[in-house]
Amino acid sequence: MSRATKRKHVVRELLEERVRPADRQTVVRVLGTPGNNLHEVETPEGTRFLVSMPPRFRKHVWIKRGDFLLVDPIPEGVKVKAEMSLVLLPPHVRSLQRQGLW
Repeated sequence: MSRATKRKHVVRELLEERVRPADRQTVVRVLGTPGNNLHEVETPEGTRFLVSMPPRFRKHVWIKRGDFLLVDPIPEGVKVKAEMSLVLLPPHVRSLQRQGLW
């Protein structure tokens, strides 16, 4: 599969996916990107930690400061405590607000 085709599939998956966070998942806000596919995030309670970006998002989805993510916790993580599962786009945020989950 070419890079363009893979990017198309990843972006389509992001746009078509209906957001319904699981019990363990958390919505966080990106504070910065220190490098190596890691992102510093903050929870609504104010806790800060690092999140890893899975290979399917690398080079296909760009994340910047202020974006919102849906993350899955990593129980054995010391510095990196979660892995990104979804980048929340504005339509996803509106959907979560309408559902009363935001």
